[in-house]
Amino acid sequence: MKIVFNKYHGAGNDFIMIDNRDKIIKSSDSGIVSFLCNRHMGIGADGLILIDEDKGADFSMQYFNSDGNKAGMCGNGGRCAAAFAKKAGISGLKGVFKAADGNHSYSSKGNEVSISLNDTPAPSIVDGNHFLNTGSPHYIIYVPDINRVDVFEKGKETRNSDSFSPGGTNVNFVQHSDDGIYVRTYERGVENETLSCGTGVTAAAISSKWDKGTGKYSVSVKTRGGRLNADFKIGKEKITGIHLRGPAEFVFAGVINI
Repeated sequence: MKIVFNKYHGAGNDFIMIDNRDKIIKSSDSGIVSFLCNRHMGIGADGLILIDEDKGADFSMQYFNSDGNKAGMCGNGGRCAAAFAKKAGISGLKGVFKAADGNHSYSSKGNEVSISLNDTPAPSIVDGNHFLNTGSPHYIIYVPDINRVDVFEKGKETRNSDSFSPGGTNVNFVQHSDDGIYVRTYERGVENETLSCGTGVTAAAISSKWDKGTGKYSVSVKTRGGRLNADFKIGKEKITGIHLRGPAEFVFAGVINI
């Protein structure tokens, strides 16, 4: 089977993008997905996204983690999907796409893409720290020196702890800075630290402002792969008007035979 692909990254969070309107790959093809995402034997990526037709939106995206399993919403993946769809002539500078958790609006200017995320309830407290779902589940741990954290070991331990059984969680380590926050994320499904995580960055940004009370906020977030920005409004019971913006960049395109 010959597969045409594009490679994109959003602040270092990288994805294989495939125009799947001809149904080249099925949702059940987890072995193909994990092979393509393998950095040694395949193309290599944190995840894979299939772009399909959708009657109620410009396009739909199916997101798979690098382990081959279908996953929930991916913030950086959604931004890269919008950039790819524009490049492929599927959509324009702005519109709506469908993901696992419903419809999301998007707009682009240059290499910057902004997408909306669904409203989310107030953070819950698990073992003394915030836990939120911004399309995917995220646990927030504040640290004094983020560069001294063993993200892989501590993230793996927390992701598989009884507190999040059986599904596990993504784990975000957060340090406050003068111009926002610095976030490093251990992603379930990738089972390692990624250079950035869109839904994780958003969850951390909301958590960082929760104690400030109701109001509109814009948080600049540093990641190992670059900067992202989260905008949102904190209400008494939920967070609304959530948008994630930042770079979504084309890396290369190719053809692989499997």
